Amino acid sequence: MDTNVNYAIVGAFVISLIAAITFGMIWLSSGLSHGGQYKYYEIFMKESVAGLSIDSVVEFNGVNVGSVKKIEIDSHDPRLVLVVLSVLDTTPVSQGTKATLNSKGLTGVAYVALEDDGSNPKPLVKLHSEPYPIINTAPSFFFRIDTGMKKFNENVTKVTTAIQNLLDQENLQSIREILIDMRHVTRTLAGNAEEMQTIIHNTAQASGHFLPVLQGSQEMLRSLNSQIIPEAAKAMSNLDLITTNLSSVSREIKDNPAIVIRGRTEQPLGPGEK
Repeated sequence: MDTNVNYAIVGAFVISLIAAITFGMIWLSSGLSHGGQYKYYEIFMKESVAGLSIDSVVEFNGVNVGSVKKIEIDSHDPRLVLVVLSVLDTTPVSQGTKATLNSKGLTGVAYVALEDDGSNPKPLVKLHSEPYPIINTAPSFFFRIDTGMKKFNENVTKVTTAIQNLLDQENLQSIREILIDMRHVTRTLAGNAEEMQTIIHNTAQASGHFLPVLQGSQEMLRSLNSQIIPEAAKAMSNLDLITTNLSSVSREIKDNPAIVIRGRTEQPLGPGEK
C-alpha cells in the first residue's frame, strides 16, 4: 500500500479553500449578494440608541436594505446621536421617509426601521454642510410610552399639589365649621317640625283667602281693558282736537284782533280804499 502523500496538492487545496472563504466573506459584507450599490444617509436620533450597534440591520417596510455604519454623539448638539446608514441605492428613500429605532421581539436587538407615508415622494437632497443626505426621524414606540408616562406623572403631581393646597388647615377648619352649622340647622328643623307644619298650613289657608281677591282683581283688569281704556282713549283724542282748534283761533286773533268785534265776514271798503 502506497502511503506517500502529495503535500503540494494538499497545500494547494487548503489555500484555495481559505481564499474561497475569504472571498465569500468579502462578497457578503460588501453587499454583492444584493447585486447593487449602496448609498449613505445620516439620521439624528433625539433619544437613547441603547441596543443599536455597528452593522445593525436597516429595514425598509420590513425588508432588509442595509446596515448601520457609524454611531457617535453629534459634535454640534450633544443631545443628538449621529447614525450613518448604508442603504441599497434601489431603496425608494424620499423626503417623506422617516427613520425609527425599533427592537426585535423579546431579544431586544435594536435596528433602524425606515418607513415612507407617501406624503412627499421627492428624493432627498444633500445639504452643503453635510456629507450625506439626512433622513428625518420619528420617536420610537418606547420613547412615546416614556414621554406619555412622564406627562401623566406631571399631571398627577399637579393635581395632588392642588388638592393639598385646597385642603390646608384653614380650609379644613372652614369646612368643619360649615358641617357643624349644617348639623345645628338640621337638628333645629327636626326639633321644630310641628311648628314648621303649622306655618305651612297657615300659609296655605291664607293663600286660599287671598284667592277670591285675586280673582276679583282679574275681573277688574278685564273690565279696564274692554271698556274704560277705549273710552279714555277716545276722550284723549277729542281733547287733542279741541286743543288744535283753540290754537288755530288764538293765532287768528293774534294776527287780526278786530275779528273779535267784526267777525270773519269781510267789511265793505270805505271811501278811497281799494
